[in-house]
Amino acid sequence: MPRYRLILAYEGTHFRGWQRQEPTIEQSVLTGSDKFVDAALAPEDPSRVALRTVQAVVERAAREVTRQRVILKGASRTDSGVHARGQVAAFTCEDLEGSGWPVARGCETLTRALNGRLPEDVLVRRAELVPDSFDPISDCERKAYSYTFHNARSRPLFDRALVHHVWDPLDVDAMRRAAESLVGEHDFAAFAAAGHGRLSTVRTVHRLEVFSETAPDQPDEQARRVRLEIEGNGFLWNMVRIIGGTLLEVGRGRLAPDRVASVLASRDRTLAGPTLPPTGLCLEWIRYPDAATQGAAGVDSPLSPV
Repeated sequence: MPRYRLILAYEGTHFRGWQRQEPTIEQSVLTGSDKFVDAALAPEDPSRVALRTVQAVVERAAREVTRQRVILKGASRTDSGVHARGQVAAFTCEDLEGSGWPVARGCETLTRALNGRLPEDVLVRRAELVPDSFDPISDCERKAYSYTFHNARSRPLFDRALVHHVWDPLDVDAMRRAAESLVGEHDFAAFAAAGHGRLSTVRTVHRLEVFSETAPDQPDEQARRVRLEIEGNGFLWNMVRIIGGTLLEVGRGRLAPDRVASVLASRDRTLAGPTLPPTGLCLEWIRYPDAATQGAAGVDSPLSPV
C-alpha cells in the first residue's frame, strides 16, 4: 500500500489545534449545540460532530479523494490558534480497484485534488511518496518555529491574526544576548508547561535568533516586527511560547539578559516569563534525515525547510 507524506500550511486562528478531538459535554453546553451534546454523550456514534481541527479537516478531504478511510499522523501537535508553514503528516491507503488512484495519477494530482476540497485556511503544499516505514514523529531530525511581535503603538490590521501586538519599545539587542544562553543541550524544565507529560525535559536548541525589521503599512515610523526563530531537535509543551515570553520580559527591561541562564538552571517554571498567546507562533519547517525518505518513488532527498 502506498504511503504519502503531506507538507501542510494553515492559518490556525479558527482551529482547535492539529489533533482530532471530540467535544466534551462542557463544550457542548457552551456552544448550545444539541449535536455536540449528543456527540459528547455517545462518542461511538458515527454521526457525532467533532471539533474543528486541522487533522479532521484534512482527513475528510483525503477520504473524499481516495474514497476510503484515512488516518493522518502529524509530526507536531500544534495548539489551538497556532499557525504552520511546514507541518508534516503521513497516511497509508490502498489503490482503488481498477483505477490505480492515487499512485497512477501522481502526487501533483493528489495535491490538487486535496486542495480543491480543503477550506481556504488550509493548504497542501505538496504530497510525496515515502517508504512504508516513514514515521513523521520518530523520524524527525529537527524542527523550527517562529514567533512574531508587532512592536508599535498602532495595532496591526491586515495580518493581525499572525502577530502578537506589544506596545512597549523592545530592546532587541538585550533579547539577542539573552537568547544565547538557551542555545545548546539543556534541561528546559523552567520553560515547559505543567503537565507536559514527558519523561525527560532535556532538549537541544540548535539556533535561537532575534530579528527586527520595519513593520509594513503602519503610520508609526518606529513600528517594527520583532521575530524570534528557534530550531531544535524537539520542543516541550508551550516551550517556544514560554521562551518567547521570557525574551519579551528581557526586551521590556523587566528581566536582565544575564538572568536567563539562571532561570534555565533553576528548572523552576515560576521564574520564567509568561506563556505567550498562540497568535504569533508558526511552525516553519520539519527536517528528516535521508534514511527516512529514501527508497520510495518520487523521494530523492530529505525534506528541506519550507
